[in-house]
Amino acid sequence: MSDRITSWHPNPSKPGYTPPAGAVDAHCHVFGPMAQFPFSPKAKYLPEDAGPDMLFALRDHLGFEKNVIVQASCHGTDNAATLDAIAKSNGKARGVAVVDPAISEDELAKLHEGGIRGIRFNFLKRLVDNAPKDKFLEVAQRLPKGWHVVIYFEADILEEMRPFMEAIPVPLVVDHMGRPDVTQGPDGPDMRAFRSLLESRDDIWFKPTCPDRLDARKEGGMGDPWDNFAKAVAPLVADYPDRCIWGTDWPHPNMQDEVPDDGHVVDMIPRIAPTPELQTKLLVANPNRLYWAEQT
Repeated sequence: MSDRITSWHPNPSKPGYTPPAGAVDAHCHVFGPMAQFPFSPKAKYLPEDAGPDMLFALRDHLGFEKNVIVQASCHGTDNAATLDAIAKSNGKARGVAVVDPAISEDELAKLHEGGIRGIRFNFLKRLVDNAPKDKFLEVAQRLPKGWHVVIYFEADILEEMRPFMEAIPVPLVVDHMGRPDVTQGPDGPDMRAFRSLLESRDDIWFKPTCPDRLDARKEGGMGDPWDNFAKAVAPLVADYPDRCIWGTDWPHPNMQDEVPDDGHVVDMIPRIAPTPELQTKLLVANPNRLYWAEQT
């Protein structure tokens, strides 16, 4: 189909940075293959296929050992593509699902057996039509033991989201730090507001991810090498080293107009986590605690 889009680099460079042994790409996705796993009729974008073979080849190329596969919005609440990728990973992947809030306990148990360890609530209006907070809270109270909630929102709604987040009874992981304006710097209003959120609960985690989204040229940033991102985010990782996990965001949904080089994305790691200790926490210890706890 001519309207399908490609948002990933066809030949990403080899990173200069070598991740530590056991490193986890803790935020990535799979698209399709569409012939086997059709996209949701409500999808806001229609990507080309980016299946598990491509994901695992990229994992190896970039020097990672494991993946956490987050259900992409284009697949709606049908998690079959994500579960298929986990099943093909030889134990090297876990997942985050998107579910209908009315999902049964039996269905949740099946997701757990398939390697899912959390559910995602998406509040980006350009990606989802409806985000019913009351129903989200109800399902959050029924999650299997050890699961968490991943939440995706933009900085301009952080304050209105706080009562909802405070009511969630399991650990929270905030995608991409709630999309702060990194051009404001590490002490700008968006980052101060996010720090206030982190201080409100000691079980709120975050992903210092997506320099390509948050420091994109088309949004007023600098673009690759994403200097605004590095300056704004490094202090956050330093101050909350036990509550951050990292991922490539491959295949970079909706970034077709400014496709990032994944090798460059990986080379951001030592700029936001400059010491071996910080890098090991960010890439190994923290994601294993969240997603492979039964094995640690």
